[in-house]
Amino acid sequence: MKHVHFLMVLPLLAAAVGSSAVANEADGVEVKQSEDSTYCSERKLGTWFYCEKPKPKPTEAKAAASFPSAKARLAAITAELEERKAAAILEPTTENVSAYIAFQRQQLDRSSLFSDVWQRSIWQNPELDYTLQRPVSTLGKRAWIDGRKADRDIVMSQLSQRYGVFYFYSSSCSACDIFSPILKAVSDKYGLNVLAVSMDGGPSTIFTDYMVDTGQYQKLGLGDNRQVPALVLFDSVTKAPMPIGYGILSQDEIVDRVFQLTQVEPGGDY
Repeated sequence: MKHVHFLMVLPLLAAAVGSSAVANEADGVEVKQSEDSTYCSERKLGTWFYCEKPKPKPTEAKAAASFPSAKARLAAITAELEERKAAAILEPTTENVSAYIAFQRQQLDRSSLFSDVWQRSIWQNPELDYTLQRPVSTLGKRAWIDGRKADRDIVMSQLSQRYGVFYFYSSSCSACDIFSPILKAVSDKYGLNVLAVSMDGGPSTIFTDYMVDTGQYQKLGLGDNRQVPALVLFDSVTKAPMPIGYGILSQDEIVDRVFQLTQVEPGGDY
C-alpha cells in the first residue's frame, strides 16, 4: 500500500522540483539537473518535466556573422570581376571570355538599375536635388545668373555704407596700368570708395588721390611679397580686412568676389 501511495505522490514531487527549477532560472541561477534513469529515461517524460534542457537558439550575433555585409558582398563582386577579367586576358578561351562578358553585363545591369533609382529618388525628393540650388540646364542657369546679378547690384549699391577698398599698385607695374581703369569703372558705377596706395611712391594716372604705402600692405595681412595689383575689402564695422584678389580682374570678377565675401557664407552656394 505504501508503494502505491509513493507512486501517486512521485509525479507531484517531480512537478514541484520542476517549478523550483523554473524559479531559480528566473532568478538567474543555473540549476544543474541530474537525469534520473527511472523517472526520465524509462518514462521518457522529456522537456515538459525538465528531463531534457531545450536547445538554446542561435544568437543574433552569430546569425549576422553568417550573412556577409553589403560592403563585403560588393567587394566580393569586384574581386570576382577582376578575376574573370584576368583569366580572360591571360587565357583568352571562348569559355573564359564569354564568362567575363556575361558577368560584366550583370554588373552593368546592376549599375544601370542603381542609376535609374538614384534619378527617380531625386525627382521625388526635392531636398536631395542639388540642381534646385545650382541649376545645370540652360534655362535654369540663365534664371539663376539673372537673379544673382540683381542681388549683386543691390548689395553693391549699398556697399559704400560699410565697406571701402584698398587698392595697392606700383607705378612701374604694367598689370596695374591695365587693371586701374577696370577698378575705376566699378567704383564709378556703384559709388565704391577706393583708396589707392602706391607701393613705390609713384603716381597713378587713374587714381590721382593716392597715398604712399607706410606699412598698410603688411597690416592688412597681405604678407611680405608685395604682389601688385592687390585689392582688399575693409569692413568699417568689424575693422577686418578681406583680400579680394591679386592681378588683373574683370569687373564681373570684382563684383562677384565682393558679393561672395560679404553676403554668402562659406559653402552656401554649394
